[in-house]
Amino acid sequence: MKSFVAATAALKRRLGARVVLTDDASREAAAYDSAKIPFRPEALVRVRKEAEVGVVLDLANRYRVPVTTRGRGTTLTGGATPVRGGWVLDTLALHTIRIDEESGMAHVQAGAKVGDIQRAAEAKGWFYPPDPSSKEYCTIGGNIACNAGGMHGGKHGVTRDFVVALRGFLPTGEFVEWGTATKKFSAGFNMRDLWIGSEGMLGVITGAVLKLIPQPAERWTLLTSFPDETKALQAALALFRLRVQPAICEFLDRESVLCAERAMQTTIFPGQAGRPVILLELAGSKSDVRELRATLLAWAAAHAAGHRVARTRAEAEQLWAVRRKCSGAMFELGDAKLNEDVVLPMRSYVKFARFLVRLKRESGLHVPTFGHLADGNLHVNIMYHKAVPAECRAAERAVQRLMETVVELGGAISGEHGIGLAKSPFLRIQHSPAQVRAMQAVKAALDPRGILNPGKMFERFEVWKHERLVVQLPWDHK
Repeated sequence: MKSFVAATAALKRRLGARVVLTDDASREAAAYDSAKIPFRPEALVRVRKEAEVGVVLDLANRYRVPVTTRGRGTTLTGGATPVRGGWVLDTLALHTIRIDEESGMAHVQAGAKVGDIQRAAEAKGWFYPPDPSSKEYCTIGGNIACNAGGMHGGKHGVTRDFVVALRGFLPTGEFVEWGTATKKFSAGFNMRDLWIGSEGMLGVITGAVLKLIPQPAERWTLLTSFPDETKALQAALALFRLRVQPAICEFLDRESVLCAERAMQTTIFPGQAGRPVILLELAGSKSDVRELRATLLAWAAAHAAGHRVARTRAEAEQLWAVRRKCSGAMFELGDAKLNEDVVLPMRSYVKFARFLVRLKRESGLHVPTFGHLADGNLHVNIMYHKAVPAECRAAERAVQRLMETVVELGGAISGEHGIGLAKSPFLRIQHSPAQVRAMQAVKAALDPRGILNPGKMFERFEVWKHERLVVQLPWDHK
């Protein structure tokens, strides 16, 4: 504690008391992210310019103060939770966005919101596809740190596929740049990609250059319903065999649909309440969309129990309402959820659907599931009541079984949320001891004093034994 006090005093002398906040309200606000697992830091540091990040890390490294980098705190795994205390480094003031119209690149700072980047690109005729559901809140720095995805991932890829270059600071406080604003770069090790998805454990990102693509000229939306989940997933596989690559292909199981319908006080397909649905969007040139539209309508006629076409963007928004409402509406099934963003190979879709039926029966819990079929990223939501010990134990067993099954089926325990605290118990299900040692060696090489985001990923943390609802956050419905 004495070293923390001395370090914080030194930091205040360097950056000022308006930047280094130690009052109770500021420390409490920085104690948790959207995983709602609170650990209060010694200080919240709201840097105003990128160079100040170097000052913070230089002092932290010298005094061995833990540093947890934070944007909006929308991460669902506890990745921005200061589990070892220390300092929380807030990057929200670093939010500039500049679009290079000629090269089709966006020059952004880490605190820029993803939704703002998309709008800035669209104003210049460009498009930034990665679109996590929290895009109106989350920052690009956090997206890069977790390699976030979203609904466009199947066609366009995830954040990693759009990062051209990064800049930031090593744990020592030294400034580094990985790559340049060019379309080719093959000079040395690819440290850029090492930082992407590293969850703030190898360095602090302060800025990035992002690749953009031309804005689609045409969009077309189709909502389809199916008698059950197996038929829905079999239909999706039939669609992909046609070599159709929709911009978006979202799946909602019957529980997800029922929750959304009750929240919206309507039935999506009259007479078909609670039917699983697949929501598709085509995007591209007018001729491409026109050609693929006929293919999708023929597919729907052959496989779906019903379908609805959006004739206007306003009607498309109405169809998208079911997807946007379902996650928040699930809390009618329990006051807590374990939201797991697993990834399955397409060949395992039907086997996984059958596993979920068994999991619900064996656990006695509701497990509504939705997600991105074009890249296999499914959000499995294990719902339970925190005040019911039997349900907490059932949720613990269910998530363990889920992770084991996903890996057995050739999948991944996380597709876009990262590991953080919440998935740390399962890292060794995914990775062999040799693989974990290799990752730990990289961490030790770049951060030998272990100051950046300590206590995450490699150390087991059991969420269900620590979780408590601190406050209702504005992105909880995402």
